[in-house]
Amino acid sequence: MEYVTLNNGVKMPILGYGVYQISDQAECERCVLDAINTGYRSIDTAQAYQNEEAVGRAIKKSGVAREELFITTKVWISNAGYEKAKASIEESLRKLQLDYLDLLLIHQPFNDYYGTYRAMEELYKVGKIKAIGVSNFYPDRYIDLVQFSEVVPAVNQVETHVFNQQVKAHEIMKKYNTQIESWGPFAEGKNDLFSNATLQEVGDQYNKSIAQVALRFLIQRGVVVIPKTVNKNRMEENFNVFDFKLTTEDMEKIAVLDTGESAFFSHYDPQTVEFLTDYGKKGLE
Repeated sequence: MEYVTLNNGVKMPILGYGVYQISDQAECERCVLDAINTGYRSIDTAQAYQNEEAVGRAIKKSGVAREELFITTKVWISNAGYEKAKASIEESLRKLQLDYLDLLLIHQPFNDYYGTYRAMEELYKVGKIKAIGVSNFYPDRYIDLVQFSEVVPAVNQVETHVFNQQVKAHEIMKKYNTQIESWGPFAEGKNDLFSNATLQEVGDQYNKSIAQVALRFLIQRGVVVIPKTVNKNRMEENFNVFDFKLTTEDMEKIAVLDTGESAFFSHYDPQTVEFLTDYGKKGLE
């Protein structure tokens, strides 16, 4: 496994396992156990995924020492604000059966995320959270938060894949020493990623799959990735990306695939913001 060192010295695996959209508790528990048995040590969940308890059970059953694991969760929109966020973080720790979190992120840049971040800073300072950061923060809101916070976000998890490589955003994060992390490293198969001729051509040179090339490209750019699959064979395939290296020519070929646009939605789009904030108001019940 390769690691990145966050801005506070904490080491984070560059490859982890994500549990987005695995809402069935038994399946999520099985998947996390399979991932840990495969060799994954970083697990990414969120309050909004409603599977923190399943993740917690899998961690306990795995038998892997707590200090070997890197566990991430995220504060949802409906839990924003200092008091609500603080209570929800304690609830997340209870559900995960953990004494501390390795990384805690603000899930979306909506509602009182400044109050949320203050609660996170406070828990960070007493050691309940080893690193704090954000998710889905575009450069404008990210810079604003950086400028008016005591603790610079250690991570910003944003949509990042071969079709949306976040080149400019990545440069801005580097300026402030925040690690970029990818959600959706396969773009959920959009734009026919899994049959892309360029990725296939590059993969054939190394006897690697399109998925492995897509992950390797991001890893070589210093992007943390958390691919999600419920298939153990795919977990193993996604994990097996450290035994080859793309050449400069390979990297340049793949860089051309960048459209500079989201394959999903834009936080600059009023309709998207209305949808996410309305959804956030409903809470998690």
